[in-house]
Amino acid sequence: MLIELIRKQIRTCGKSRYQISKDTSVGQDILCKIMKGGNCKTETVDALLKYFNFEVVKKRKAGKGR
Repeated sequence: MLIELIRKQIRTCGKSRYQISKDTSVGQDILCKIMKGGNCKTETVDALLKYFNFEVVKKRKAGKGR
């Protein structure tokens, strides 16, 4: 699910893979692999989510009170 979100952001952000690579230090080869449906390391996902200003938050289970 996260990798799909990253793919969408890479496609729609208006920046080249070269620029994203330069800004994040994630290799263009890794970005290409992601865009072709491949996976990557957790550290890469973290760097790209941060770059695109996403935050992963765990949902509370329904029915659990405060």
